[in-house]
Order: sequence, then C-alpha cells, then structure tokens
Amino acid sequence: MNYLNQFAFQFYPYIAVAVLLIGSWARYDKAMYSWRTGSSQLLSDRGMRIGSNCFHIGILAILGGHLVGLLTPHWMYEPFITTAQKQLLAMVVGGIFGVLCLVGISILLLRRLTNPRVRATGNFGDILVLVLIFAQLCLGLYSIRISADHLDGSVMVMLAEWAQHIVTFRAGAADFVLDVHWVFKAHIFLGMTLLLIAPFTRLVHVWSIPISYLWRPYQVVRRRQATLHYGRRE
Repeated sequence: MNYLNQFAFQFYPYIAVAVLLIGSWARYDKAMYSWRTGSSQLLSDRGMRIGSNCFHIGILAILGGHLVGLLTPHWMYEPFITTAQKQLLAMVVGGIFGVLCLVGISILLLRRLTNPRVRATGNFGDILVLVLIFAQLCLGLYSIRISADHLDGSVMVMLAEWAQHIVTFRAGAADFVLDVHWVFKAHIFLGMTLLLIAPFTRLVHVWSIPISYLWRPYQVVRRRQATLHYGRRE
C-alpha cells in the first residue's frame, strides 16, 4: 500500500502534468483546428445557458479557491486567520460554489445524454469528461462532510503541505496524505487524472481562456440602413 501511495501522490502528479503540457503542445501543433470547446448551443439552446453559466462560475471559483487555499504557506495567513477559521471558510465557500457547479454539470450531462441532436454530434470523450467532473464534484462535496469531523484544520494543513511539496519538487509529499481519509485521496487522484486526459478531450480549451476580454475596448456596431428605390417598370 505504501508503494501505491508513493506512486499515486509522489510520481503520478508529475506524470499527469507532463502529459498535460506535452500533449497540449502536440495537439496545438498537429491538430490546431481540433482545439475548441465543441459547443452544441446552436443545435439546442434548451438548458445550455443556465447549465453552462452555473458550471463555469462554480468551477472557476473552486479552482481559484483550491490554488489559494492549498498553495498559500501557513505563515502567510496565520497573522490574519486561524487554521480552523480558514478550513471553515473553505467549507462554506467551497460548498456553495460546489453545489452551483454540480447543478450546472448535471444539466449539461443530462442534456448530453438525452438530447438526440446533441448526443449525435458528440463523442465518448465528451461524455467521459462530464462524468468524471461530476464524480469529482461529488467527492469534493463529500469531503466537506468528512472535514466537519476535524474542524481544527489539521487535515487541511497536511493537504496543503502535500500540494506545496509537489509544486516545489520536494520529496516526501506522499507521506502527508498517507493516513488521510480515502475521499481526499480519491479527490486528488481524480483531479490529476483530469489533467492527464485534458489534451485528448475538449478540456484542452482551458488554455484559451480569453483573459484579454477584460481590457478589450467595446466594439462599435452601426446598423446599416437599406435604401429602397422605387421606379416604373418599362
């Protein structure tokens, strides 16, 4: 079990990130025109707007919270907030946006499975991505329930130490998650798996987030009036 733990939480993260980077570069270089979201909104708009908005708002907030929460060293936030308070904040905010994201992904998954036109134009990878993200959200929300049993924040500190050891290429990262609850391990492993498959699915479009839209000037659109000419037919 220790060997599996070492592979899953010491080496697998680097494998997943390497495949993400190299695979994304190769796909952009060899199949540039496949680099897209594959939107099906034109086929059917029903449920798309609310599902997509809920999902994207939720997932962006969750990803931002994970990055800040896991990669911020303890000494940086200790003067302002205790570990227990930080965990409680993460549980509340993560729970709200997790439910919002779960509602969105449920709508999109149901739409993908039940709408004949949308399903006909999709592929196995589209459904697989939605199912895996749905499972990841369920694991994340269940981890909140488990976190309620240890509100001192000790497990959150161990998870943060694991993440910080990984991003700084330090050994011993897997030791921090050796004895944590299985749901945290499954959540981490599935998250790494999503990174691993991203270059081969529509998830690759996350590299193309249009950040420039935030400071892009407004586009001026002028309506062109048609002039009608009437004349006598000879």
